[in-house]
Amino acid sequence: MVLRLSTLFLRTLREDPAEAEVASHKLLLRAGYIRRAAPGIYTWLPLGLRVLRKVEEIIREEMASIGAQEVHFPALLPKEPYEVTNRWTEYGDGIFRLKDRKGADYLLAPTHEEMFTLLVKDLYSSYKDLPLSIYQIQNKYRDEARPRAGLLRGREFIMKDSYSFDIDDDGLEASYQAHRSAYLRIFERLGLDIVPVAATAGAMGGSKSEEFLHPTAIGEDTFVRSAGGYAANVEAVTTVAPRDIDFSGAPAAVVRDTPQTPTIATLVDAANAIAPRNSGPWTAADTLKNVVLAVDLPTGERQLVVVGLPGDRAVDLKRIEANIGVYLPTAGEIGVEAAGEEDLKKHALLVKGYIGPGLSLDAAVLGAEGTTKLLYLVDPRVAAGTSWITGANEAGKHVFGLVAGRDFGWDGTIEAVEVRAGDEAPDGSGPLEAARGIEMGHIFQLGRKYAQALDLRVLDRNGKLAVVTMGSYGVGVTRAVAALAESNHDDKGLVWPRSVAPADVHVVAVGRGEEIFAAAQTLAEELEAAGLEVIYDDRPKVSPGVKFGDAELIGVPTILAVGRGLVDGVVEIKNRATGVADNVAVGAAVQYVLDAARR
Repeated sequence: MVLRLSTLFLRTLREDPAEAEVASHKLLLRAGYIRRAAPGIYTWLPLGLRVLRKVEEIIREEMASIGAQEVHFPALLPKEPYEVTNRWTEYGDGIFRLKDRKGADYLLAPTHEEMFTLLVKDLYSSYKDLPLSIYQIQNKYRDEARPRAGLLRGREFIMKDSYSFDIDDDGLEASYQAHRSAYLRIFERLGLDIVPVAATAGAMGGSKSEEFLHPTAIGEDTFVRSAGGYAANVEAVTTVAPRDIDFSGAPAAVVRDTPQTPTIATLVDAANAIAPRNSGPWTAADTLKNVVLAVDLPTGERQLVVVGLPGDRAVDLKRIEANIGVYLPTAGEIGVEAAGEEDLKKHALLVKGYIGPGLSLDAAVLGAEGTTKLLYLVDPRVAAGTSWITGANEAGKHVFGLVAGRDFGWDGTIEAVEVRAGDEAPDGSGPLEAARGIEMGHIFQLGRKYAQALDLRVLDRNGKLAVVTMGSYGVGVTRAVAALAESNHDDKGLVWPRSVAPADVHVVAVGRGEEIFAAAQTLAEELEAAGLEVIYDDRPKVSPGVKFGDAELIGVPTILAVGRGLVDGVVEIKNRATGVADNVAVGAAVQYVLDAARR
């Protein structure tokens, strides 16, 4: 059916809405694709739904191509399965919780791992039933503290989430690779530039994880890549650590008075003044700063952790959040921030500005008789045999020549510092460059975490019960619409790729003569009969400027204008993306548009 602007439920806006921050948010609102219902919550209007459904259809087709089958779970879920996996607690304030009239607890689903697992457990019992991949396209809910950028970070959003179920790790690897290939095809068909990057599994758990990022300056994710092909989310970058150094001949550490040196800059100045060295001046890279962090666990506990890192490097809290879970007793979503004054007061050895890792071979971690032992982690650059200037745990004093592995130890290493452009790629493929991107998809090899917790077991080939191994694979559907709008627009409006555009052609009747509207009507019907989706601006009392402005704002790939050229038997057909317009004979117009749509 031809969409007529005279009756289409649509109102375009001339000005950017005040609450809109990024281009996609502004244009989707202005062009009448979505409307704001509440912070981070949007109503989809007819044109927006047409784009959304085309994105969904591409996803469905590629899921079907790998044998995945579609299911649909409720968004309102009971508490009990999430208690079994401990995620009812681990999600903390990040989910919407509610009670029914009988007082039973429910949540609005942020994700559905538990429900997929229990469904397969209910129906399947043998290895002969596997492998299996099932998926859904469903609304998700997260209580974002700061929803922003329209559809890019909302409180309600649509996601495609699929799960694979296999009897062994080889099967999981095959399912993972099948989904990975399908994702690359999905994004290619959508017309989205995508960089697959290595990622951390985080609270999801599992042995392998990759993100699919759309490079853009407004992206919330920072990733790095090298000319040689390495690409990773910064949380997943591993440091090229120095080799251990033989410290058998290293001189003993010396404690020196360094008054008024609570910062790295003041410490470096003092070191060069009181202990100059022949090999060159001391720099921040020679210092070991020990940063005290407060970790808020899902249980509500607040735990202090000390991280030692070179003084010329800054802490990256997101990297720490992604990597610290292996050292903590509780899995799940955690928060990390710099420890405050009240945190420091609870530990006598934490002398702000002069914190060190300990001065004896036995002082492997911060702590002393009668105090709580603190977890002490170091950056991988703090290798055995490296020598440092660091705090002496006493105001106004630092220790020079403190040797890692001889004078102090640590509980583990952690990727904790900001990754810099120019750092060496861990695979040796060259220096790294940094970029920003929007996360469009994320795939995990979950392994047996959820199957173990929910007792999903099947009989194996030997007739023994075996825990099923799982994969998890997500695509942000509403986010894809926003990303496409973000990367496909100009100063006049949206410029949709044909694969997702709300129509193939936008017919505009320009003028007041009845013959113009009659010709436009006929062409719109012929285009629709030829199998094209058509928007027809048949509004009789709207100026040509407004009609052309709306056509360019809405962003359909081809604009066909019927106007004064009709007296010469021609219409104007414009490519929205390139701006190139041709005068085409009326009789050839339908074929011209068809050919353009097939290119």
